[in-house]
Amino acid sequence: MRWLATILAAVVALTLTSCASAQRVDLGDSAGNLIAAIAGEPDQLDPQKTSSYFSFEVLENVFDTLVEPDENLEMQPALAESWTVSPDQLTWTFRLRDGVTWHDGSPFTADDVVYSYRRIIDEKLSNVDKFSAVTDVTAPDPSTVVVRVKEPTPNLLTNLGGFKGMAIVSRRNVESGEIATRPMGTGPFSFASQRSGDSITLAANPNYWGGAPKIPGVTYRFISEPSTALSALQAGEVDWTDSIPAQRVEQLRNDDSIHLAVTPSNDYWYFALNQARAPWNDVRVRRAIAYAIDRDAIVQATSYGTAVANQLAIPEGNPWYVRYDQYRYDLDEAKRLLDESGVRPTALDMLVTSEYPETVTAAQVVADNLAPLGISVNIRTVDMATWLDEQNTGNFDMLMMGWLGNIDPDDFYYAQHHTGGSNNAQKFSDPEVDRLLDAGRVETARDARADDYAKAAVQIADQVSYIYLYNPSVIQGWTPDLTGYEARRDGAIRFRAAAMSDAVSQ
Repeated sequence: MRWLATILAAVVALTLTSCASAQRVDLGDSAGNLIAAIAGEPDQLDPQKTSSYFSFEVLENVFDTLVEPDENLEMQPALAESWTVSPDQLTWTFRLRDGVTWHDGSPFTADDVVYSYRRIIDEKLSNVDKFSAVTDVTAPDPSTVVVRVKEPTPNLLTNLGGFKGMAIVSRRNVESGEIATRPMGTGPFSFASQRSGDSITLAANPNYWGGAPKIPGVTYRFISEPSTALSALQAGEVDWTDSIPAQRVEQLRNDDSIHLAVTPSNDYWYFALNQARAPWNDVRVRRAIAYAIDRDAIVQATSYGTAVANQLAIPEGNPWYVRYDQYRYDLDEAKRLLDESGVRPTALDMLVTSEYPETVTAAQVVADNLAPLGISVNIRTVDMATWLDEQNTGNFDMLMMGWLGNIDPDDFYYAQHHTGGSNNAQKFSDPEVDRLLDAGRVETARDARADDYAKAAVQIADQVSYIYLYNPSVIQGWTPDLTGYEARRDGAIRFRAAAMSDAVSQ
């Protein structure tokens, strides 16, 4: 096939690229910095307004949250050094760190936290749903923040610190209008400069509450083509990148010139069948499709085997993981279920988007998978805006998409599978799933809460609300001279503890 030959030719060409070391490129004001290649330019640098991953790759190092996830995605102190919860679970009191300052040297206080949270709530910014249970945020003194909720909220810490969209911002920085282009935070690095279309440079914050960084700064270069970013890494022109071509991973495992990290993530990809349409409203038909899909083939086609096939949302290694393996690839079982249902669908309208090429590739595999069942798949490839409109209006039989940045089990299941869920485009409704998801939202005993979500997850898969496919991996590479950096399953890019050998940093 021509497309396969083209891919193989590209792989051979990349293999022949020299891996020899080269002198570092002098980038002027970033000389001596860690050079990081990212795949795109941030749309803006206001952490409470942007939804761009490229923005968050930078902002992770500029801003702080009240609490933050550690490498195991357990919430730990950040700007808040401790907290207590009232016996009725309705009042959370946070004690802030002493001596924290903004990048301009002004003191950080509890009023900054109140202002930041009120801004999200009052302006109804993209993260306002994180405050759905919050009734009040106050600062009784400069070192204390009190958050009151209307019901027990065991995932409040995750909501407040799970990602930098909940960053604490400076009123002065916001009201001056500079936050979108010259952000000021309390994090380990401060904004230094931006070259449109080329790079953003951060400088080390010597007064960072977590200790001064070991490197003078970080320069993010915008390199959209993964093969170009990889070549720059191998040539010594950059120190770190997350633009690694998936088809190169196996070869790079034996390349001593770079350190390769392939880390299972908490993200997941799925298919959803529209249950508002016949025959997809019959669970036997949905199960037949689930048995007919070859997950291993989809993983290979979309990620060159770097993802991990999974039949539930939460990956192995996550503390909320549940083992489930009902839907083996079995065309005979798929045919049996269709016979039992008494219907034989002959066509399926598959909605995918060109902005996520893996959806197009997976759809092609599904078309091959369903052909033996006599089902012809019409692959509709649209832009993302159209995809969202079609999803929201229910104009599809099946669609593919992913959920990114999940930490708490509520993030994985409620919006997607509760009858009233804001992202339940497939129109799934199950009273027992609703009961379990509602219970999990207010259950404060961890074991009981885990049991609620485990039962809900199994029921969601049994009833085929989603056909889960795989958990992708976080793929990153860096020079062996970079130490103190770890790839994280949540995709957060933290350079606060990074260090470079003298040979490179000078």
